[in-house]
Amino acid sequence: MADSAYGQIAADGFWKNNVAFVQILGLCPLLAVTSTFVNGLGLGLATTLVLVSSNVTVSLIRHLVRPEVRIPVFVLVIASFVTAVELTMNAWFHDLYKILGIFIPLIVTNCAILGRAEAFASKNAAGPALVDGLTMGFGFTMALVLLGGMREIVGSGTLFAQAHLMFGEGARDLAITVITDYRGFLLAILPPGAFIGLGLLIALKNVVDKKITERSKTAPAPVEPAAEPTA
Repeated sequence: MADSAYGQIAADGFWKNNVAFVQILGLCPLLAVTSTFVNGLGLGLATTLVLVSSNVTVSLIRHLVRPEVRIPVFVLVIASFVTAVELTMNAWFHDLYKILGIFIPLIVTNCAILGRAEAFASKNAAGPALVDGLTMGFGFTMALVLLGGMREIVGSGTLFAQAHLMFGEGARDLAITVITDYRGFLLAILPPGAFIGLGLLIALKNVVDKKITERSKTAPAPVEPAAEPTA
C-alpha cells in the first residue's frame, strides 16, 4: 500500500473520522472516567492497545472466519485482549486499575473497537489494520486526555494530579496547581460537566475544520508550467 494511503488512514483515524468527536462512539467511558488527565490517559492507552491488537488479529484471520460467525469471533478476540490488559493493569497499575474499575472490562463493549474490526480490519491486510487501530486509538486517547485535562483544571484547579498512578512515585512532582486557592467547581467533575465539555470540544473541532476548508478554498491554484514548443 502506498504511503499516501497510510497517511489517509492516519488522518481519518486521528482527526477526520475521530471516534469521539466525529463518530460519537465510546461515550460511556469518555464521560465517566475523564475527571482527571491521568484517568483519561490510562483508559485511552488501554483502549488503544486493545484496538491495535484486535485489528491486527482480525485482519490475520479474516480469510479463516466464515461470514455467518464473524461477529461472535470478533467479540471473542476483543474480549481476550481486554482480559490480558485488565490483568496487566491490575498487576502493574493497581491503584489506577481500582479508579477505572468496571470501565476496563467494558472496553469489550466499546462500539468503536468492534466497528473497526468489522468495517476495516476484516477487509484489509495487517499493515493498514495496524495503522487504523493505532490512529483511531490515539484519536480516542486525545479526546479522553483533552476532556480529562479540561475538567480537572476547571473542577479542581490542578493538572497531572495523581500522575504517580501511571508513572511511579517520581512523577508526584509533575502535578501542577493551575489555579491557586481554588475551591473547585463541582459541575465540571460531575457527569453534566463531561457532557458540556465534550460539546465544547466538538464545537472547537468543527470551527477548526471550517477554517481549514475556507483556507483551502481561497488558496490560489498551482500554476502549471507552460508546455515547451515542439519542433
